[in-house]
Amino acid sequence: MTRVLTIEDDAVTAREIVAELSNHGLEVDWVDNGREGLVKAVSGVYDVITLDRMLPELDGLAIVTTLRTIGVSTPVLMISALSDVDERVRGLRAGGDDYLTKPFASDEMAARVEVLLRRKQASAAQDNTLRVADLELDLITREARRGGQPLNLLPTEFKLLEFLMRNAGQVLTRMMIFEEVWGYHFDPGTNLIDVHIGRLRKKIDPAGTPPLIKTVRGSGYVIAEPV
Repeated sequence: MTRVLTIEDDAVTAREIVAELSNHGLEVDWVDNGREGLVKAVSGVYDVITLDRMLPELDGLAIVTTLRTIGVSTPVLMISALSDVDERVRGLRAGGDDYLTKPFASDEMAARVEVLLRRKQASAAQDNTLRVADLELDLITREARRGGQPLNLLPTEFKLLEFLMRNAGQVLTRMMIFEEVWGYHFDPGTNLIDVHIGRLRKKIDPAGTPPLIKTVRGSGYVIAEPV
């Protein structure tokens, strides 16, 4: 279930947030002070955080600044009675993803949370897909496509292509490829890499398409956008 952390010291506002988001099928945890809120927020278990600007013990700006400084990227909807433009700008520049002023309509608050959730899901989907030109590698479904056409890759071919695409634009030596894909010490006498690169090329670089895998003579291989 999608989890939301609400950091809000006003009990009436907090109950309103919890009730509305719960009605939308979200699981909501509520804390009423900044210090405890920060402890929960850094856990990384929440999908979205609603964060009051003015809090006891630690204010909202300090919380969101700390989260971004230590690399916690959970989307944050800042909620505040401070409605002037300068305050909204401060909240967004500190790392907030959206800013809602009090008093607010519950359904608008829920809609803003849902927008942040959609953004996060879209970003996660992008993180799970590697792309070079029109070649795509889905790391979840283990599917590859070029120009929208599915490619039938064997497990070792998939692992080889994944290594190349994770390092797109970088020349990878045969030793680096061998030790990453096959997992043991490189044998200079083997032609295993050349054979698999050849098979991979036939699948992802068919005749009539700009080649993506290039041989760098004396160095290794690289996958990159066609020039």
